[in-house]
Amino acid sequence: MPAQPDLILLGVLLIGVGLFSGVISGLLGVGGGIVIVPALYHVFSYLDIDPSIRMHLAVGTSLATIIPTSIRSVRGHHKRGAVDMALMRQWAVPLGIGVLIGTGLAVFAKGRELTLVFATVALIVAVQMTAVRHDWKLRETVPGGFLGALPPVGIGAFSAMMGIGGGTLAVPTLSMLGVPIHRAVATASGFGLIISIPGTIGFIIAGWGHPLLPLPWYLGYVSLLGFVVLVPATLLSVPWGVALAHWLKPQPLRWAFAGFLALTSARMFRDLFG
Repeated sequence: MPAQPDLILLGVLLIGVGLFSGVISGLLGVGGGIVIVPALYHVFSYLDIDPSIRMHLAVGTSLATIIPTSIRSVRGHHKRGAVDMALMRQWAVPLGIGVLIGTGLAVFAKGRELTLVFATVALIVAVQMTAVRHDWKLRETVPGGFLGALPPVGIGAFSAMMGIGGGTLAVPTLSMLGVPIHRAVATASGFGLIISIPGTIGFIIAGWGHPLLPLPWYLGYVSLLGFVVLVPATLLSVPWGVALAHWLKPQPLRWAFAGFLALTSARMFRDLFG
Protein backbone atom coordinates (compact mmCIF):
# COMPACT_ATOMS: atom_id res chain seq x y z
CA MET A 1 0.00 0.00 0.00
CA PRO A 2 1.25 3.56 -0.71
CA ALA A 3 2.37 5.89 2.08
CA GLN A 4 -0.07 8.31 3.74
CA PRO A 5 0.98 11.38 1.65
CA ASP A 6 0.38 9.33 -1.49
CA LEU A 7 -3.06 8.30 -0.24
CA ILE A 8 -3.89 11.95 0.38
CA LEU A 9 -2.84 12.78 -3.17
CA LEU A 10 -4.96 9.91 -4.48
CA GLY A 11 -7.90 11.25 -2.49
CA VAL A 12 -7.50 14.69 -4.04
CA LEU A 13 -7.25 13.17 -7.51
CA LEU A 14 -10.38 11.08 -6.93
CA ILE A 15 -12.27 14.18 -5.84
CA GLY A 16 -11.23 15.82 -9.11
CA VAL A 17 -12.34 12.74 -11.04
CA GLY A 18 -15.64 12.81 -9.18
CA LEU A 19 -16.27 16.47 -10.01
CA PHE A 20 -15.39 15.91 -13.66
CA SER A 21 -17.48 12.74 -13.95
CA GLY A 22 -20.47 14.50 -12.38
CA VAL A 23 -20.34 17.19 -15.04
CA ILE A 24 -20.04 14.51 -17.74
CA SER A 25 -22.98 12.64 -16.21
CA GLY A 26 -25.28 15.64 -16.34
CA LEU A 27 -23.97 16.86 -19.70
CA LEU A 28 -23.95 13.59 -21.63
CA GLY A 29 -26.26 11.31 -19.65
CA VAL A 30 -23.53 8.68 -19.25
CA GLY A 31 -23.47 8.31 -15.47
CA GLY A 32 -19.81 9.33 -15.31
CA GLY A 33 -18.60 5.74 -15.71
CA ILE A 34 -16.79 6.53 -18.93
CA VAL A 35 -14.45 8.69 -16.82
CA ILE A 36 -14.50 6.74 -13.55
CA VAL A 37 -13.63 3.28 -14.91
CA PRO A 38 -10.24 4.17 -16.47
CA ALA A 39 -9.42 6.49 -13.56
CA LEU A 40 -10.09 3.75 -11.01
CA TYR A 41 -8.16 1.28 -13.13
CA HIS A 42 -5.05 3.43 -12.83
CA VAL A 43 -5.64 4.05 -9.12
CA PHE A 44 -5.94 0.32 -8.44
CA SER A 45 -2.77 -0.23 -10.45
CA TYR A 46 -0.98 2.25 -8.20
CA LEU A 47 -2.36 0.48 -5.11
CA ASP A 48 -0.90 -2.77 -6.52
CA ILE A 49 -4.27 -4.55 -6.73
CA ASP A 50 -3.86 -7.88 -8.50
CA PRO A 51 -4.33 -7.43 -12.29
CA SER A 52 -6.78 -10.34 -12.45
CA ILE A 53 -9.40 -8.39 -10.44
CA ARG A 54 -8.33 -4.80 -11.16
CA MET A 55 -10.82 -4.19 -13.97
CA HIS A 56 -13.59 -6.00 -12.10
CA LEU A 57 -13.10 -3.61 -9.18
CA ALA A 58 -13.10 -0.58 -11.49
CA VAL A 59 -16.32 -1.69 -13.18
CA GLY A 60 -18.10 -2.69 -9.96
CA THR A 61 -17.13 0.50 -8.13
CA SER A 62 -18.15 2.63 -11.11
CA LEU A 63 -21.59 1.00 -11.25
CA ALA A 64 -22.05 1.69 -7.53
CA THR A 65 -21.22 5.39 -7.92
CA ILE A 66 -23.63 5.67 -10.84
CA ILE A 67 -26.64 4.87 -8.62
CA PRO A 68 -26.80 8.20 -6.70
CA THR A 69 -25.42 10.16 -9.63
CA SER A 70 -28.12 8.90 -11.99
CA ILE A 71 -30.83 9.74 -9.47
CA ARG A 72 -29.55 13.33 -9.28
CA SER A 73 -29.10 13.59 -13.04
CA VAL A 74 -32.49 12.21 -14.07
CA ARG A 75 -34.27 14.42 -11.53
CA GLY A 76 -32.55 17.47 -12.97
CA HIS A 77 -33.53 16.56 -16.53
CA HIS A 78 -37.06 15.58 -15.50
CA LYS A 79 -37.64 19.00 -13.93
CA ARG A 80 -36.91 20.47 -17.35
CA GLY A 81 -39.41 18.09 -18.98
CA ALA A 82 -36.74 16.44 -21.12
CA VAL A 83 -37.09 12.78 -20.02
CA ASP A 84 -39.18 10.54 -22.30
CA MET A 85 -41.07 8.55 -19.65
CA ALA A 86 -42.88 6.38 -22.22
CA LEU A 87 -39.55 5.27 -23.67
CA MET A 88 -38.22 4.65 -20.16
CA ARG A 89 -41.10 2.27 -19.49
CA GLN A 90 -40.71 0.59 -22.89
CA TRP A 91 -37.00 -0.10 -22.43
CA ALA A 92 -36.89 -0.86 -18.67
CA VAL A 93 -37.42 -4.64 -18.83
CA PRO A 94 -35.13 -5.40 -21.80
CA LEU A 95 -32.46 -3.17 -20.27
CA GLY A 96 -32.68 -5.18 -17.06
CA ILE A 97 -32.39 -8.45 -18.98
CA GLY A 98 -29.32 -7.14 -20.75
CA VAL A 99 -27.75 -6.11 -17.44
CA LEU A 100 -28.19 -9.62 -16.05
CA ILE A 101 -26.54 -11.09 -19.16
CA GLY A 102 -23.67 -8.59 -19.12
CA THR A 103 -23.01 -8.95 -15.39
CA GLY A 104 -22.92 -12.73 -15.71
CA LEU A 105 -20.40 -12.51 -18.54
CA ALA A 106 -18.30 -9.87 -16.79
CA VAL A 107 -17.76 -11.70 -13.51
CA PHE A 108 -16.41 -14.75 -15.35
CA ALA A 109 -14.28 -12.77 -17.81
CA LYS A 110 -10.59 -12.03 -17.32
CA GLY A 111 -9.46 -8.49 -16.60
CA ARG A 112 -7.87 -8.04 -20.03
CA GLU A 113 -11.09 -9.19 -21.69
CA LEU A 114 -13.13 -6.57 -19.81
CA THR A 115 -10.58 -3.90 -20.71
CA LEU A 116 -10.71 -4.89 -24.38
CA VAL A 117 -14.53 -4.72 -24.38
CA PHE A 118 -14.44 -1.26 -22.81
CA ALA A 119 -11.83 0.14 -25.19
CA THR A 120 -13.37 -1.35 -28.35
CA VAL A 121 -16.96 -0.28 -27.71
CA ALA A 122 -15.88 3.21 -26.65
CA LEU A 123 -13.87 3.64 -29.86
CA ILE A 124 -16.73 2.40 -32.08
CA VAL A 125 -19.18 4.83 -30.54
CA ALA A 126 -16.68 7.71 -30.77
CA VAL A 127 -16.17 7.06 -34.47
CA GLN A 128 -19.91 6.82 -35.02
CA MET A 129 -20.50 10.13 -33.29
CA THR A 130 -17.90 11.95 -35.40
CA ALA A 131 -18.14 10.17 -38.77
CA VAL A 132 -21.93 9.92 -39.06
CA ARG A 133 -23.94 13.06 -39.76
CA HIS A 134 -25.79 14.24 -36.67
CA ASP A 135 -29.10 14.31 -38.55
CA TRP A 136 -28.68 10.80 -40.02
CA LYS A 137 -31.32 8.37 -38.84
CA LEU A 138 -32.09 4.70 -39.28
CA ARG A 139 -35.72 5.38 -38.41
CA GLU A 140 -37.94 8.27 -37.53
CA THR A 141 -39.35 6.54 -34.42
CA VAL A 142 -38.16 3.99 -31.86
CA PRO A 143 -39.49 0.54 -32.85
CA GLY A 144 -41.59 -1.61 -30.56
CA GLY A 145 -42.02 -5.36 -30.13
CA PHE A 146 -39.17 -7.87 -30.42
CA LEU A 147 -37.16 -5.65 -32.78
CA GLY A 148 -37.47 -2.75 -30.38
CA ALA A 149 -36.21 -4.87 -27.47
CA LEU A 150 -32.89 -5.74 -29.09
CA PRO A 151 -31.17 -2.33 -28.67
CA PRO A 152 -31.87 -2.02 -24.92
CA VAL A 153 -30.80 -5.64 -24.29
CA GLY A 154 -27.47 -4.95 -26.01
CA ILE A 155 -27.06 -1.59 -24.27
CA GLY A 156 -27.73 -3.17 -20.88
CA ALA A 157 -25.32 -6.06 -21.46
CA PHE A 158 -22.37 -4.01 -22.70
CA SER A 159 -22.97 -1.23 -20.15
CA ALA A 160 -22.82 -3.73 -17.27
CA MET A 161 -19.58 -5.17 -18.66
CA MET A 162 -18.08 -1.68 -19.07
CA GLY A 163 -19.27 -0.17 -15.77
CA ILE A 164 -21.09 2.70 -17.47
CA GLY A 165 -24.57 4.14 -17.07
CA GLY A 166 -25.86 3.29 -20.51
CA GLY A 167 -25.75 6.72 -22.09
CA THR A 168 -22.51 5.92 -23.88
CA LEU A 169 -24.47 3.50 -26.04
CA ALA A 170 -28.02 4.76 -25.59
CA VAL A 171 -27.45 8.36 -26.73
CA PRO A 172 -26.14 7.53 -30.24
CA THR A 173 -28.63 4.67 -30.57
CA LEU A 174 -31.59 6.85 -29.70
CA SER A 175 -30.30 9.60 -31.97
CA MET A 176 -30.26 7.16 -34.90
CA LEU A 177 -33.80 6.12 -33.97
CA GLY A 178 -35.10 9.66 -34.35
CA VAL A 179 -34.90 10.91 -30.75
CA PRO A 180 -33.59 14.51 -30.49
CA ILE A 181 -30.14 14.66 -28.88
CA HIS A 182 -31.17 16.58 -25.75
CA ARG A 183 -34.09 14.23 -25.11
CA ALA A 184 -31.80 11.24 -25.74
CA VAL A 185 -29.28 12.55 -23.21
CA ALA A 186 -31.97 13.22 -20.60
CA THR A 187 -33.65 9.83 -21.02
CA ALA A 188 -30.31 8.01 -20.96
CA SER A 189 -29.66 9.43 -17.50
CA GLY A 190 -32.62 7.36 -16.31
CA PHE A 191 -31.27 4.25 -18.00
CA GLY A 192 -28.21 4.58 -15.77
CA LEU A 193 -30.33 3.86 -12.71
CA ILE A 194 -31.87 0.76 -14.28
CA ILE A 195 -28.42 -0.53 -15.20
CA SER A 196 -26.40 0.38 -12.11
CA ILE A 197 -28.53 -1.11 -9.33
CA PRO A 198 -28.66 -4.76 -10.50
CA GLY A 199 -25.14 -4.46 -11.93
CA THR A 200 -23.73 -3.32 -8.58
CA ILE A 201 -25.51 -6.10 -6.71
CA GLY A 202 -24.12 -8.65 -9.16
CA PHE A 203 -20.52 -7.43 -8.74
CA ILE A 204 -20.84 -7.40 -4.95
CA ILE A 205 -22.07 -10.99 -4.92
CA ALA A 206 -19.49 -12.17 -7.48
CA GLY A 207 -16.55 -10.69 -5.57
CA TRP A 208 -17.74 -11.55 -2.07
CA GLY A 209 -14.93 -13.16 -0.09
CA HIS A 210 -12.45 -13.13 -2.99
CA PRO A 211 -9.03 -14.04 -1.56
CA LEU A 212 -7.20 -11.30 -3.50
CA LEU A 213 -9.32 -8.45 -2.10
CA PRO A 214 -7.50 -6.39 0.58
CA LEU A 215 -10.28 -6.39 3.19
CA PRO A 216 -11.99 -4.49 4.78
CA TRP A 217 -11.91 -1.77 2.15
CA TYR A 218 -13.96 -3.67 -0.44
CA LEU A 219 -17.52 -4.97 -0.59
CA GLY A 220 -17.16 -7.67 -3.20
CA TYR A 221 -15.94 -5.97 -6.36
CA VAL A 222 -16.89 -2.52 -5.02
CA SER A 223 -14.26 -0.26 -3.44
CA LEU A 224 -15.83 1.41 -0.40
CA LEU A 225 -13.12 4.08 -0.29
CA GLY A 226 -13.63 4.92 -3.96
CA PHE A 227 -17.40 5.07 -3.48
CA VAL A 228 -17.17 7.34 -0.41
CA VAL A 229 -14.80 9.79 -2.11
CA LEU A 230 -16.36 9.86 -5.57
CA VAL A 231 -20.08 10.05 -4.79
CA PRO A 232 -20.18 13.43 -2.96
CA ALA A 233 -18.06 15.04 -5.68
CA THR A 234 -20.21 13.66 -8.49
CA LEU A 235 -23.46 14.65 -6.78
CA LEU A 236 -22.14 18.17 -6.31
CA SER A 237 -21.22 18.65 -9.96
CA VAL A 238 -24.10 16.86 -11.75
CA PRO A 239 -26.29 20.03 -11.85
CA TRP A 240 -23.47 21.86 -13.64
CA GLY A 241 -23.56 19.28 -16.40
CA VAL A 242 -27.36 19.33 -16.60
CA ALA A 243 -27.28 23.10 -17.08
CA LEU A 244 -24.63 22.78 -19.79
CA ALA A 245 -26.66 20.09 -21.58
CA HIS A 246 -29.57 22.49 -22.02
CA TRP A 247 -27.35 25.41 -23.00
CA LEU A 248 -25.09 23.78 -25.59
CA LYS A 249 -26.16 23.27 -29.19
CA PRO A 250 -26.46 19.63 -30.38
CA GLN A 251 -23.28 19.52 -32.51
CA PRO A 252 -20.85 20.63 -29.78
CA LEU A 253 -22.55 18.15 -27.47
CA ARG A 254 -21.83 15.32 -29.92
CA TRP A 255 -18.21 16.44 -30.32
CA ALA A 256 -17.71 16.54 -26.57
CA PHE A 257 -19.26 13.10 -26.21
CA ALA A 258 -17.09 11.59 -28.94
CA GLY A 259 -13.94 13.28 -27.65
CA PHE A 260 -14.25 11.79 -24.20
CA LEU A 261 -14.94 8.35 -25.62
CA ALA A 262 -11.91 8.48 -27.93
CA LEU A 263 -9.62 9.62 -25.12
CA THR A 264 -10.85 6.86 -22.83
CA SER A 265 -10.45 4.20 -25.53
CA ALA A 266 -6.90 5.31 -26.31
CA ARG A 267 -5.88 5.08 -22.67
CA MET A 268 -7.29 1.57 -22.31
CA PHE A 269 -5.65 0.30 -25.53
CA ARG A 270 -2.35 1.72 -24.31
CA ASP A 271 -2.64 -0.39 -21.17
CA LEU A 272 -3.45 -3.49 -23.19
CA PHE A 273 -0.80 -3.25 -25.89
CA GLY A 274 1.54 -0.46 -24.84
